[in-house]
Amino acid sequence: MTAITPDIGLRARLRRLAGRTAVLAIALGGCALVAPSVAVAADQAQTGDEPSVELHVSAGLRGLVAPGSSTSAIVTVQNGADSALSAGQVEVELNRTPLTDAAAVSTWLDDGDAAGDFASIGADDTDPIDGDASATTTVFVSEATLGDLAPGVYPLRAELSASTGDPAAEDTETVDATATSVLVVAAPQTSQVGVLVPLTATPEGGALLSSAELSELTGPDGALTAQLDGVAGTTAVLAIDPSIPAAIRALGTAAPETARDWITRLDNLPNARFALQFGDADATAQAQAGLPELLQPRALAPLLDPANFPRVPVTATPTDATDATPGPTPSVTESPALPSDDELAAIDGALPHILWPQSPLTSADLTAFAGYVGDDTTTIVSSATVGGQSTAHATAGGNDLLVTDAATSDVFSRVAAERNPAERQRLLAEAAALLQLAQGSAPAAPLLIGLDRDENRTSDALRDAITAADSAGFELATLRATAPVAATVAGEPDAARANAVTTLLADESRLTAFSSILADPQVLLSPERIRILRTLSVGTSADAFAERLADHQAQTTATLNAVNIPQSSTIQLLTANADLPIAVRNDLPWPVTVQLFVSPTDPRLEVRSPDETVVQAQSTTRIKVPVSARVGSGEVDLRLSLYSPTGVQIQGDQTLRVAVRAEWETIGLVVLGGIIVLLIALGVIRTVRRKRREASEESAVEAQIEALEEEEAVEARPDAATTEDPRE
Repeated sequence: MTAITPDIGLRARLRRLAGRTAVLAIALGGCALVAPSVAVAADQAQTGDEPSVELHVSAGLRGLVAPGSSTSAIVTVQNGADSALSAGQVEVELNRTPLTDAAAVSTWLDDGDAAGDFASIGADDTDPIDGDASATTTVFVSEATLGDLAPGVYPLRAELSASTGDPAAEDTETVDATATSVLVVAAPQTSQVGVLVPLTATPEGGALLSSAELSELTGPDGALTAQLDGVAGTTAVLAIDPSIPAAIRALGTAAPETARDWITRLDNLPNARFALQFGDADATAQAQAGLPELLQPRALAPLLDPANFPRVPVTATPTDATDATPGPTPSVTESPALPSDDELAAIDGALPHILWPQSPLTSADLTAFAGYVGDDTTTIVSSATVGGQSTAHATAGGNDLLVTDAATSDVFSRVAAERNPAERQRLLAEAAALLQLAQGSAPAAPLLIGLDRDENRTSDALRDAITAADSAGFELATLRATAPVAATVAGEPDAARANAVTTLLADESRLTAFSSILADPQVLLSPERIRILRTLSVGTSADAFAERLADHQAQTTATLNAVNIPQSSTIQLLTANADLPIAVRNDLPWPVTVQLFVSPTDPRLEVRSPDETVVQAQSTTRIKVPVSARVGSGEVDLRLSLYSPTGVQIQGDQTLRVAVRAEWETIGLVVLGGIIVLLIALGVIRTVRRKRREASEESAVEAQIEALEEEEAVEARPDAATTEDPRE
């Protein structure tokens, strides 16, 4: 509710935006509720600063007080200033002119404008409040005071008069604050009220929930656990995204124990239920895009790990057995018992043929839904789609409708989303007022409330929202069996969402062609289809939807670029014939098979494209490309492109420059030949010189030997000079 000061209007709206809180009170002697509100001092509203003094008022519980009952108004004063707030007085006033419709309620709570006069129904003194402290005052409202109030919604407000500052220093400031609310005097309930609660969960990666995500979501404090805690013991109708049980069952024995317990608990709940489209995809956008049938998830088998499923015996009979000659004994093997897609996504006890698409929609969409699901399709729409008619069961053009009241659904959705208990009580009071007004506009007609898609509700908030609205014994089957009222669908097509469907399917078509590089394309395409369904999920605003679409397109682009030829600098070719190493990078988590095609821009370079190559997951492989140069020297560009084995181009032409220096090979050979000749010549010369030297040395040795022999011969011969002739 909006807190106001005696100056209302724009400043009241500003204070509403600044924030409001509420305090729940238990009525004394009766069940009354006043929509709590925050009021601030007038001087704070003037300056635009954070309010130093806030005023909250509430009464009763969940907005109901029986006619002629007494109650108590609970007024809480929060002193946010540093200085103390003096003792003062609080007065509670009631306007006996009822608010007749939702617009009047909104005008009163937002702007503080209401017809009629206010009269005091009680007052009380407040004690001094220290800085940054609060105090609560109870104002009793007697039975006589409220005894003549007829059932309806009545404006209520509380006013505070006090001062802040130091009286001794004569430095005080007067504080006058006002808080607005409503008092709901309950009328006898003559119609059934049901609440539709969507159960959804979006994984970080966009496909199925992972084991870690399920552990968190289904743990004691998990969001999915909170959803079941909130609906347990109520008659709420559950709208369940089939991807949640599919994610749990797809993990088999590896699923967290908390997740298996959660799905067992869901199956055991007595609440009526139906299945949303997988991923909570929007059927309206698909119909407006002209799809011949609703999008369905692709085969989920590639997402299963066979090791997580029990193995069962399988008997194989040899094919060569004949009647005349007994064949070999049939062999028995074991194979994992994988669940089918229908078994993975099954929702126990789900009512068939119910769609809950995005509103607004058109009558043509309803015709398309009948073609998608069947002539007995029931479509859940907002009352805004059928001109404000809020009777729960309706028909338009022969199409069966369940209609949710737009205004009431909105406020109850805010109740279910509010984590602050005090603020939640403020919203509950507003919800009680709108609920009574909606019932009063069509007495005895059933009313349906559809909560927004919200994956972060607390169990307390969800339970408060449901129990404040649903009727004991409400049954969806009984509602659908009641006679429908005639309605006219007046929605307009949403071109942005319809065009997005076309864009997403075009991207999927590109990925389908791209996936031909994989041994099993479904490992890529199955998660991709689920991401498309989630991108089209119901309940996203236009801005959020545009952001989701942009994110999905960015992810598609990244996938298409995951297999590529990295940019390379100029390669030097120093021989006429060589193998050029071309790098191919694969950033996908699966191996890919690619064909590298290479063509030169100059016929003087011959290139032979290599055979198909397998590039392992998240790695880079160098493919050798044989080339022959017909030019001695020059630069040649090679055009490189990647194709799948089926001929789908994976990467467009990329240019690689090759610097050919083939004449260097001839020069090198000449130089090398010259060096070899020189080395041989030097070797020959050295050999000849060595031989000559050896021959000279041998001659010298022989001469020395001869000389020695002669000397020895001379010495052996008798000396002629000393020998005497005997004749002498």
